Amino acid sequence: MLGHRIRRKSLLDKVTTPEAAASLIKDGMIIGMSGFTRAGDAKAVPIAMVEKAKSDPFKITLITGASLGHDIDRMLTEAGILARRMPFQVDRTLRAAINRGEVMFIDQHLSETVEHLRSHQLGPLDYAVVEAAAITEDGGIVPSTSIGNSASFAILAKKIIVEINLSQPLALEGVHDVYIPTKRPTRVPIPVVACDSRVGFPYVPIDPDKIAAIVVTNEKDSFSTVEAPDAETQAIAAHLIHFFEREVAIGRLDLSLQPLQAGIGTIANSVLAGLADGPFRDLRMYSEVLQDSTFDLFDAGKLSFASASSITLSAACSDRVFNQFHKYKDRLVLRPQEISNHPEVIRRLGVIGINTALEVDIYGNINSTHVNGTHMMNGIGGSGDFARNAYLSIFVTKSLAKGGRISSVVPMVPHVDHTEHDVDVIVTENGLADLRELAPRERAGLIVTHCAHPDYREALLDYFQRAMARGGNTPHLLGEAFSWHMRQQATGTMK
Repeated sequence: MLGHRIRRKSLLDKVTTPEAAASLIKDGMIIGMSGFTRAGDAKAVPIAMVEKAKSDPFKITLITGASLGHDIDRMLTEAGILARRMPFQVDRTLRAAINRGEVMFIDQHLSETVEHLRSHQLGPLDYAVVEAAAITEDGGIVPSTSIGNSASFAILAKKIIVEINLSQPLALEGVHDVYIPTKRPTRVPIPVVACDSRVGFPYVPIDPDKIAAIVVTNEKDSFSTVEAPDAETQAIAAHLIHFFEREVAIGRLDLSLQPLQAGIGTIANSVLAGLADGPFRDLRMYSEVLQDSTFDLFDAGKLSFASASSITLSAACSDRVFNQFHKYKDRLVLRPQEISNHPEVIRRLGVIGINTALEVDIYGNINSTHVNGTHMMNGIGGSGDFARNAYLSIFVTKSLAKGGRISSVVPMVPHVDHTEHDVDVIVTENGLADLRELAPRERAGLIVTHCAHPDYREALLDYFQRAMARGGNTPHLLGEAFSWHMRQQATGTMK
C-alpha cells in the first residue's frame, strides 16, 4: 500500500515513527510546518514533540502557512515549546500566551514570510515538517489539502520530515500548481494571467536526499467551524449583491464580476454563499482558502473556477466534496500562498477582495487584529495583501459585538491594520458605504449613517460634528477619540 504513496523506493527506508522524527528537532531550531487554515497540517510529529518536551524541554521558532488544526498550537503552547510563532494563529491558548508576553508572535502578511526566508532576513530553516498525499518517483512531494508555505519550507530547509497521510485522497494529485518566484532583483514576472493559469509543477521539486524521515498517518483535517448564515450576515450579503448589481448596471462590471477573494470565517463565507441568489454567472475565485461556499457556488452553477492555497470545509461539505472529487478537480488549483497572495497577481487580475474587520472608524481605517488596540486576536493574515492591491477592497463586519455592548463602528480605531487609503467599501447589516473618491469628511458621513448601529449612530454623529468644529481634513477630538474603548474597559459597554 505504501508503494502507491511513496513511489521512490529508496525512500521507504526513511519510514519511521513520529517519536523518532520528533527526536531530530532540538532546542533553538527554526521549524517550518505545513498547515493553512486547519488544512494540510502536520498531525503526528507535533504531538510527538509535545511528548518529547515532557522529559527533554526545548523551545523552537515555529513558522507555518497560517492556522493549524487538531489543537496543535494549544498543545505546543502548553508544553512550553513555542518561543516564537509566525505568521498567523487562531488558537485561544496560544493567543493568551502571546498577550501575556510568553510567546513572541510576529504578525505578518501571508505573502511575505517565504520572501524573508529566501532573502535570509529570516532563518535558516532547520527542518520542514510537511504533510503530503504522496512522494513521486523523482522524490517530489505531492501536498495534501493545502500548500501554504510548505513548498518553500521544503525547498529552503536543511532537512525535511514528511508526513504521508493515508486519509488524504490520492485524487488530490494534479490539483497543485507549485511555482516559485525567481530571485530578486532580476525576478521575471509571475506568469499567472488568469485564475486557471497553471505555471508550475503538480508537486514540490526537492532533492530527495534532504528527506530525513517519513512518518505515516491516517487522520483527516480538522473540520471548519464556520457557522450557518444568520439574519445579519444575510443582510450583509444582500447589501453587497445590490452593490454589485449597481456596478453592473453602470457598466463597471459584468455579470461575471471580477475574480473573488474572501477571507476565512462565518461572515465572509456567508457573503460568498449569498452570491448564489444573485444574477451573477461564470464567477471565478482567486483567493486563499476554499470554504463551503465555494462548492455551494460550484453546485449552483455559478462558479466556473477557483484558485487558492487550501481547502477548508465543514464535515458535511468535506464528505460531499471528496466523495465526488472528480466533479470539481478540473476546476480547482492550489498554489503556494506567496502566489495566491502575491500583490503582482492580485493587481493584474483585478481581484475583488472581501475581508472581515474587528472594527472600523468613521474615516474607514480598519482594525483586524487587536482588541482595544493591544490584545492580539488572530493576525492580519492575507487581508493586507488583497486590500492594498484589489480592484475593489471590501470590508464586512456586524455593527455590534458582545450583545450590543460594543460598537464595531468607532470614532478612531486604536490599532490600524488597513488604512483608509486601502479601503473602498464597508458593509454591515445596516447598509453599505461606498467610499471611493471621497474626502475624509464625506466618508465619515456615509459610514456613520449607513453602517453604524442605531444605538450608537447619534453619539457618532455628535462626535463627528464637534470634531468638524475644530477643523482639519480628518477632524478628530484627540481627547475623546478612544473614550469609547476606555469606557468599555471600565464599565463593560461603550454606551
